Amino acid sequence: MMIEAVALANVTVREARREDAARVAWLIMQGAAKQSRSDAEIAAEASHPSYLEAFDEVGASPHNTLFVAELDGKVVGTLQVTLIPGLINRGRKRAKLESVHVDPALRGRRIGEAMVAHAVAFARQSGAGLVELTSNKSREAAHRFYRRLGFDQSHEGFKLEL
Repeated sequence: MMIEAVALANVTVREARREDAARVAWLIMQGAAKQSRSDAEIAAEASHPSYLEAFDEVGASPHNTLFVAELDGKVVGTLQVTLIPGLINRGRKRAKLESVHVDPALRGRRIGEAMVAHAVAFARQSGAGLVELTSNKSREAAHRFYRRLGFDQSHEGFKLEL
């Protein structure tokens, strides 16, 4: 993997705190592959109590860590790392990156690169031997971004809505 730590002035990647939940939800909704809601609808939805419940559930799991990126003290990005134990390759642990989002107004400033580098370092320190992620097929710019960071587009993904 060719990802190295990225040092950006005024950008800090840290574990999310409960008070970040609404902002994290807003970032995820703003980054939806297919946007059908207005900014006002997204802002109202991000305040729903279910996001605090979900935040608490993620935080209670020893296998999940939610990170945020701050720029000048404001949360501008988020991603979740899930550590997955398994039996493949003599029990190699995997880290799955989920919900990688940067404020749309700040894309192109290497914030996402700093977040992914932080997540990869975290995965390595946590004993993971592989980092994986999925990305919506329509997100061509995101695919270029991940390939530029050294990720190999090696699998087809499948989902089943329940």
